[in-house]
Amino acid sequence: MIERVDSSLALLSDPSEEAFPLTSVSADRGRVTARVPIQVRETLEMAAGIVGATVNQFIVQTALCEAERVIEQERVIRLSARDAEAFLRALDAPPPPNDELTAALEDYLTRRDDQTGTLDWRPRQKRV
Repeated sequence: MIERVDSSLALLSDPSEEAFPLTSVSADRGRVTARVPIQVRETLEMAAGIVGATVNQFIVQTALCEAERVIEQERVIRLSARDAEAFLRALDAPPPPNDELTAALEDYLTRRDDQTGTLDWRPRQKRV
C-alpha cells in the first residue's frame, strides 16, 4: 500500500492500513474512466504493482496528489523578499486613483442596485 505524505508517496509497513480513503463504499462516489493505449496501461500496472496498489488506487491517488499540487500552485503567490517588500509598501501607501480607476468607480456606482446589492450586468455598447 502507499500513503500520501507531504505531497509524496511513501510505502506503508503494514498493508492492512487504509492508505486510500476513496476505496471505502460510499453513496458519495463518482466514476472516472479513461481509455489509454496498452503501453500506458502496462506502465500504470507496473507502477501500481511496485507500490502494492491496484491500478485504480494508483491512478486515483496519483491524480489526487497532482490535482492538489496544481491547486496549491494557483492559490499561493511566492515572492522574493525584495518583491514582497515592494508589494507591502504599495499596500501601505497606494498611489492616488487615476482617471481610469475613477471612471470604473463611477460606472460601478451608477450600475449598482442598493436594494439588492447586485449590479446591472447588461453589456455596454462598444465604442467605435
